[in-house]
Amino acid sequence: MKAKREYRNREEVEVAVLDALVDRNDDGMTVFEIRSRVDADIDDLETALANLKEDGLISANEGDHRTLITPDDRVIPDPEDDEVEEPSFVDRIIERLPL
Repeated sequence: MKAKREYRNREEVEVAVLDALVDRNDDGMTVFEIRSRVDADIDDLETALANLKEDGLISANEGDHRTLITPDDRVIPDPEDDEVEEPSFVDRIIERLPL
């Protein structure tokens, strides 16, 4: 699952972090788990987490002797929304062909 469309116009690493967190929103993720899912170096990841936290899009909670990061509820898409995903590159080419 991906973060809502209105939160996808952020830096690439921030969007990747939000997508990873939304995918596991019930459980939350540790920084190590996020790092294993997001292809970014630790400095970029730290900056992304700080920016997301500052904007109130994520929260960090301590539990079971570890810190879990969870997305804010407004970032999580409603499963009942029939939001159409963005067309793929191939879909856009097919649309332009005169058939």
